[in-house]
Amino acid sequence: MGGKPAPVAVGLLGFGTVGSGVVRLIAEHAEELEAELGQRLVVKRILVRDPAKERPVKVPPEVLTTEPGVILDDPEIRIVVEVIGGLEPARTLVLEALRRGKHVVTANKDLMALYGADLLAVAREHGADLYFEASVGGGIPIIRTLMDGFASDRITRIYGIINGTTNYILTQMSRQGRSFDEALREAQALGYAEADPSSDVDGLDAARKMVILATLGFHMPIALDDVAVQGIRGLDRKDIAYADEFGYTVKLLGTAIRDDGSVEIAVQPTLVPKDHPLANVSDAFNAVFVHGEAVGETMFYGQGAGSLPTATAVMSDVVAVIKNMLLGVSGKRLGRPLRPKRLKTPAEIVGRYFFRLTVDDAPGVLAHIARTLSESEVSIERIVQVPDPAARTADILIITHAATQAALDAALTRLKDLSALRAIHAVFRVL
Repeated sequence: MGGKPAPVAVGLLGFGTVGSGVVRLIAEHAEELEAELGQRLVVKRILVRDPAKERPVKVPPEVLTTEPGVILDDPEIRIVVEVIGGLEPARTLVLEALRRGKHVVTANKDLMALYGADLLAVAREHGADLYFEASVGGGIPIIRTLMDGFASDRITRIYGIINGTTNYILTQMSRQGRSFDEALREAQALGYAEADPSSDVDGLDAARKMVILATLGFHMPIALDDVAVQGIRGLDRKDIAYADEFGYTVKLLGTAIRDDGSVEIAVQPTLVPKDHPLANVSDAFNAVFVHGEAVGETMFYGQGAGSLPTATAVMSDVVAVIKNMLLGVSGKRLGRPLRPKRLKTPAEIVGRYFFRLTVDDAPGVLAHIARTLSESEVSIERIVQVPDPAARTADILIITHAATQAALDAALTRLKDLSALRAIHAVFRVL
């Protein structure tokens, strides 16, 4: 007579916000997990820096360790969950776990964006699974959707809000009239932004997520240097107010577009029409649109960060890994890029743009601006002049028709030679 199968032992690298959520879900959902898998799931050991640190989730003291080898050397631990974050020691530990044939689940976007291809190759070589659903979009199941749900389709566009910190800041600026600095301080006080918010507000966090999404969606080896990045640091609320008057909301969007085998990937402030669903994605929520040739446009929305939403994504991967183990297909899921990478040139990137100039309020200036744009092959869809009599200047607000990035860059370069120009303040894409 056979008894119950032995529990599946998990080793956890890190016990912070996400790690605590993973432990909590395994404990609170034990019955559901066992019913799904036919086996009990236990966290056998957890790697921490300080075992004495007070944590929101309690575990027996003997579960905690400061030595990675306690997890990596244990043959009973078949699955390693990496939630340390950052590049090191996470990269070294994940590599070692994979080389020992252990399956790895990670929530680490930095690791996957910069070293994902190498790690996946090591996983294939050693017959191990490497899953990373939680690396993008928190609790939104976007990675599995791209890999499995769109397997029979050809994705042409991925775009959306994939950084909760900047979305919170922009929400406060647009709805509450906060300045950038005020909104940032509020985000930090609420725990949405780090003490050093550079990765978020300068667009790097979103850029790394776009590398992962574009690589999977387009089956191309996309690198971080392929992403054009413009963050929201120092964004003037005046531009948000002007956008509002034009019928738009400003969002930091990640965008990946493929046309005839060529791709463009960018992270940049974008004017989103108020009637578009993304305009109503507020605070720390994320939303991603995926367009496939067969399925058309689909939208995925949910909490983009936080302990339990992200832990839910981690646990979905753990369940997938265990099912692969039971079926004997571990390490078989990992695909390789199918297509060579070809990036669009500035002459091939086409979009509508919004920008604001401050100029001397003098006769002929507006006509000169219109002529310069026309000569650069940039057509004006809308132009508004807002004078400031006290300063004897005017803000010139322009939304263009579709133009190439090369044409716009040339026009802005020529406008800098205008003697009446005081400043070029904002250059945003228009969705």
